Amino acid sequence: MDDFVRDKLTEWGLREWIEKFKEEGFTKESFFSLEDQNEEIEKLIPKMAPRCIFKRRLKLLMIFKEQNSANPDTAAASAQVHKEQNTANPDTADASAQVIPSTSGRSNEEKRKSDLQGESNQQQPPTKKQRPGSYSEKKTLTKVKDIMRRVLQRIPPEKNNLNDFLRRKIHDLETEEREVVGVFGKTGAGKSSLINAIIGLKNFLPSGSVSACTSVLIKVEANMQNQKGEAIVEFITKEEWRDELWFSKNFGLENGEDDTEHRDIVEKLSALYGEDWKEKSPDDLMDGKYFKKIPEFLQSNEELRKKILTADEDEELFEKLIRYTRSNPDDAVAQGTRRWYWPLVKCVTIKVPDADLLKHVTLVDLPGNGDTNKSRDKMWKTVVGSCSTIWIVTDINRAASDKEAWEILKDDFSYMGNGGQCNEIHFICTKSDCHSDAKDFSEAGIHDFILKRNQQAKAKVKQEFNQLKEVKKHFSEESFKVFTVSSLEFLNHKYLNQEETEIPKLQEFLQELNDCHKETLNYVSGAHGILSLIQGASRRGGAEKKKAVCTILEKKMRDEVDKVRKPMEKTHQDFENCLNEGVKNSEISCEKDLESVINPKGKSGRGFFMTLNYLVQHKGIYNAEKNRGTRKQKNLNMKLSSYLTESIDEIFKKTFPNEVNCGPFNGKINSFSLGTKRMKMEPEYEDVKLQLEFLNAEEDKMKKKLIKVIRERKKRIYSSLMTTVEESMQKCYDDAKVIRGANSLINMRETMRKHVHDSKNIMFKNAKKVMLDQLRNLMNEILEDLEKTMQESIDLSLKTDCDSIPDFTVELGKVKNHYEELKGSAEEDQ
Repeated sequence: MDDFVRDKLTEWGLREWIEKFKEEGFTKESFFSLEDQNEEIEKLIPKMAPRCIFKRRLKLLMIFKEQNSANPDTAAASAQVHKEQNTANPDTADASAQVIPSTSGRSNEEKRKSDLQGESNQQQPPTKKQRPGSYSEKKTLTKVKDIMRRVLQRIPPEKNNLNDFLRRKIHDLETEEREVVGVFGKTGAGKSSLINAIIGLKNFLPSGSVSACTSVLIKVEANMQNQKGEAIVEFITKEEWRDELWFSKNFGLENGEDDTEHRDIVEKLSALYGEDWKEKSPDDLMDGKYFKKIPEFLQSNEELRKKILTADEDEELFEKLIRYTRSNPDDAVAQGTRRWYWPLVKCVTIKVPDADLLKHVTLVDLPGNGDTNKSRDKMWKTVVGSCSTIWIVTDINRAASDKEAWEILKDDFSYMGNGGQCNEIHFICTKSDCHSDAKDFSEAGIHDFILKRNQQAKAKVKQEFNQLKEVKKHFSEESFKVFTVSSLEFLNHKYLNQEETEIPKLQEFLQELNDCHKETLNYVSGAHGILSLIQGASRRGGAEKKKAVCTILEKKMRDEVDKVRKPMEKTHQDFENCLNEGVKNSEISCEKDLESVINPKGKSGRGFFMTLNYLVQHKGIYNAEKNRGTRKQKNLNMKLSSYLTESIDEIFKKTFPNEVNCGPFNGKINSFSLGTKRMKMEPEYEDVKLQLEFLNAEEDKMKKKLIKVIRERKKRIYSSLMTTVEESMQKCYDDAKVIRGANSLINMRETMRKHVHDSKNIMFKNAKKVMLDQLRNLMNEILEDLEKTMQESIDLSLKTDCDSIPDFTVELGKVKNHYEELKGSAEEDQ
């Protein structure tokens, strides 16, 4: 091993691995060849934390080596200085490294062309397949973004259709997307340890830092701005808190101390106010003296209603955060805290430094559903509906029989499936290294025991899932996966190797979600299309050819729109047929369903009056008792609309699938095509090849945009059935909640019975009409967007000549090289 390798490992704080590199005979040349060789690096440095440091430093070193190929050592030193002086992310470092002062006397235009042509000539086909999201691609993305920024600056300032169109298209290239993974699991299930192991930071999240409070939603994502731990605390509004105080003081405490609602309210008010709340009115409890340390809570502006906590050390950050997330702290740090602010918190976002797997992924620790606070409940539904994957985390020893874990699926599957965009559910059994029953075995025997027990647990969990018939209307068996994981074994590998802990499988899954490859390819493809349009529009002549191609494409467009329209019409009719059956069943069953809620067997007297009063005060949401006295919230509106939703569940899933490889409306949006990809390959269209390149890119971009629009709109369409029923029931709730005095419970029940009886022949038909109208509106907008977008693109590319735009031949050549390289890599991946 040469001195270079030893010096680098010492400089990076990795001295303990020098002997391993020495044994393998590493030289300077072989050291650099480790870039993107994940398996080789893992063999050299089996521990996750130092391996992450090594990979990150090596990538920075490679960036500056390529920029200063004459002297890699100097480049590495520059990288270190740049890192210390500017804590921006590596992409920014890469971009700044490209800015080299010019000493030439040539004109700016000559230097620009020369530099770009030099870059273009240096492009070589990759000698190996690049890992998606690699630094090579990040560098490509940075370079192309720099080119497009320069292009944008040089578009003439004159206002006309083409100039405005180009500016808009260049701005639209910038997109920021995140994949959301929702994590369910009670305190003690091992979520903190699991997340730490997955992101490769052993002690970042202390035990109990997630799921410490049952109402606070906690997000975990990468900090891409600096190397500090950061937490953003978002508060509910003061108006919402005033409403909670009013209900708590006037109704919520009327039941005895054994009531779940009573205990919850006492815990919440005591946490924030100590003993002060008992003798004071809601208005008194809104006094500003209680919120001196959280002035953000009193702000009306949503952005100002956030408190940002930062710390250089992880432990310090969580000391600051504890009063915003913990409900019953028992650790020494928490004992000195006098006032707890978690009752006022809607969401906490924890930003983790050096968490590469979370660059484009957010992990969200989700509390149970049905929070009576409006903004918390709305955020919960929004976040659950935006999750592409759900993780249900539970202890392996009770995974198959864990009622709370399975209740999550039974209660919330509609928010995740048809009402959301979840395409996979991962049931994660933690603490799979538990081997107390095999203490007399040899180490080999313990290893075999653990693996056998884990396989048995997986089989039992899958068997339990197959019993959930309603859930399986939303999720297929293929979309449900079981993992048995051990965070402890992943770090120590005493009995299991890393693969057997199944943590690497979850890391690989997050890497796929986090992949920057599509982001890079989409940007470069769009940039290539825009530059093709510019160069095509600046070419003179070929008017007859352009006119002929216009005619062909406009006819093709009308034909393709019709191909989308016809199956849409059939879909609308199928929905109407299903809903007709749902309306019929709802009208038959609604009064019986209402009775099961307002007059259940074994529930009567003052205790149930409070439950019913809670229901009408909270628009149909009520508390149902579960085992061990814990609370479970139900929704009367959901129950009344259940026959409607069940009637369309299967056709809805078929029409709006969440699976990545499927498309809405039976794939008809994806199959829409003007045939420009084929045309641009044919010699007869050589004169308009650049315009066809642009139209092909626009077509792809338009379809992706429409699919995103459909994904969001379908959530509202699905929820419209319950929302319309809730609106129809609102008068009933308003009339019932003001009833007081003798026979209040009887009068409330009669009021609700009469309302449902009188409105049942209208309420469900109206819900059907609202859903069909929303579906029709979506279909019309899709067809209009398809035609309008492509017609505008055809007009600007083939009916517009403009010689006022500067020449971008060099830029087009450069971006084309990058595009071809990325496209080739994407085809290899398939």
